[in-house]
Parts: sequence; C-alpha cells; structure tokens
Amino acid sequence: MQYRTVPKTNDKISAIGFGCMRLPVKNGRIDEKEATKQIHYAIEKGINYFDTAIPYHMGKSESFLGRALLGGFREKVKIATKLPHWSVKSREDMDEILNSQLKKLQTDHIDYYLIHSLAGDSWEKMKNLGVIDFLESAKKSGKIINAGFSFHGDISSFKRIVDENDWEFCQIQYNILDEKNQAGTEGLLYAAQKNLAVIIMEPLRGGNLVNNIPKEVSKIWDEADVKKTPAEWSFQWILNKPEVTTVLSGMNEISQIDENTDTASNAFPDSLTKEELLIVDKAKEAYMKLMKVGCTGCRYCMPCPYGVDIPECFSLYNNYFIFGGKLKTKFHYIIRLGGILSDRGNAGLCRNCGKCKKSCPQNLDIPNLLKDVSKTFEGRTFGIKTAILKKGAELQARISFKKRN
Repeated sequence: MQYRTVPKTNDKISAIGFGCMRLPVKNGRIDEKEATKQIHYAIEKGINYFDTAIPYHMGKSESFLGRALLGGFREKVKIATKLPHWSVKSREDMDEILNSQLKKLQTDHIDYYLIHSLAGDSWEKMKNLGVIDFLESAKKSGKIINAGFSFHGDISSFKRIVDENDWEFCQIQYNILDEKNQAGTEGLLYAAQKNLAVIIMEPLRGGNLVNNIPKEVSKIWDEADVKKTPAEWSFQWILNKPEVTTVLSGMNEISQIDENTDTASNAFPDSLTKEELLIVDKAKEAYMKLMKVGCTGCRYCMPCPYGVDIPECFSLYNNYFIFGGKLKTKFHYIIRLGGILSDRGNAGLCRNCGKCKKSCPQNLDIPNLLKDVSKTFEGRTFGIKTAILKKGAELQARISFKKRN
C-alpha cells in the first residue's frame, strides 16, 4: 500500500480510504458478518483510514464500525467521523454529539473529526454557535486529534472556510468530471498551499463513472494501449495529483478492495504518462458532448443573487440524462440543493434576473435551462419533500446522539 503524509502532523495515511456509507446490506440492514470481514481484510491490505458519519446507514454506521474494530483493530487505523451542523442548535449540542459518537465508536478519541457538509451559510451558523472553541477544547481534551470539514459549496466559500480556522485537513468532491465543480482543482490546490491534507470523496461520482458507461466513453477506455478498468482510470487520475492525501471508496465487495488497493499501490503522484492523461481528457470530452447542458463548471455565473447553485444544478441534471438511476439522482438533488445537509441552491430559486446569462462564456440561456431543471426535479411537492427530509435528518441525528445505551 502507498501511504501519503498529512502535512501538519506527518501522519501516514493509506492512499485509499474506506468509506463506510455503502457497506454490504442484508434485508435492508448492514450485513455485519460480511462487512466486518471486509473491514478486517481491508486492514490486512494496508488501508488505515476509515470514514463514517451519523447519517450513514440510517444512523447505524458508527456503531457498527465501533464493533468491527474491536479485538485490536482499532489501534491499527485512523477513524474519521463528522459533526452534523444541521442538528446543532447550541454550543452544548456539539459536546453532546461528540460524546455520543465516542461511545458508539467504542473509542476515547476520533483521529479525524469533520464538520459535515459545510457551505457558506452553514459555516457562518457554526462559527456563531462557537464551533471553533468546541474544536479547540475537544483537541485539548484529546477527544479529537485532527479537525477538518467536508464541503459542498462554491469556491469562494471554500477558500473562506479554509482561511478562518487552523484546520489539519478538508474533504472535497473530486473526480474527472468535477475539476471545476464545487471546490474543484482550484480548491484542491488552495488547500494544499495552506498545508491541509485533502481527502477526496465521490471519486466515481456515486458509482456513475463505473456503471452505465456510455458506449462513446467505453470505446475510449478500450482503445488505450494499457488496459485499465474505469475505476483504475478514475483513481489513478486523482492520485496522480500530489496534493491529494487519500481517496475514499465505498467498497462493499472483496474484489473492489483488491482492485482499489492494487491501484493505490502503484498510483504515485505524477506517474501517469502524457499519453494516459490524453486518454482521460478524451473520455472527459466524450462525457461533455453527452451532457444535456454544456456547462463547464467555470462558475462565472456565480454567485447567484438568489442563491441558486447553478453549476451543481446542471451537474445533477446532466447526471440524470447520462447515467440513468433517475430516482437516485432526484434524491441527490433534494439532499444537495434542498437545504437538507447544506445551503439551499435549487433551480426553483431563480428569479430570471439575467445576471448569470450575461456572465456565461458558453452563452448558455441559464434562466430558461434552470426552468427545465426545476421542472425535472422539483414540481409541486418539492417543498414538502425537503421539509420532511430535513426534519427526518434532524430527528435521526438527535435520536442517535441522545441514546446512551
């Protein structure tokens, strides 16, 4: 296994991290026997970074991971989990949530503790509630070792959050189609310049880059002299960046663990050849041609005066038509843009002011395209669905950390 160094602490982290959001399930619940087997196997293969959170597997992921790491495995790994900002109403809530997580994970410390799914407004809220003091106090007490945040927002908010606290690390969505979306490459480089470790999530765009691959893209992968699976291309492209510390993968089969650890063992920074990088560029171009909206994610249209996250709206809209899985994409749209886990940014907020249209270098008719996005994803029940899901997320988190036994 290849290990990469956390700049501020010199921790050695495996280049592939184990994401505990997509564990194997049986009858709708975590298949504990199989999932435990896979976690132990991953540790044997050299993976030492395990990422979980309160919402994963309907609140069961943390407790499962705590049990899976008993018997000497906890000492071999770094645990990452997250503080759900949507459930925090006071400074005291932060301590209560953390203490509950420590109990569920059956440990006395969290190695990497993140504020979950931050964007601009949620960061301001957490700052005002005293999150910086909370993080400093938790580090002094030894309950957390490293402080960070995961992010789904725009690049200006990302830079502001990076600058306003002494973080050890951050976590961003990044893959071959998201170079200019959310934090993107600009954010990756910015965080690295500030000596933050950068953890990568969604390297396969929720599995879309390895499932339902368009024939135009498959042809490009197949034409390469060196044969690689789509997952190998995706992980190697990310790990080719020296600024990346580790890439999270939601593995739920032994074969996936084998493939990803083998890939990570050889995917060193700057190891892809010019020819291989050109192949990836050709695949990206093929995806771009298939997109319903020719948005490049340049963000010249941002910020929107009414709060629409225009690039994210178009990204999910394109996913809807390219990759299939339409129900899943609709759910992601509500979660990401409906104000459930981060700030609202849905297309229905558009007021047709035209500012974005004037700024778009692709000359896209953004206001009318946003109407199409809203029609596809929102409809009359959108407000009701977001309200129910938001209340559900808050209730789930509160029940989870208020349970003492």
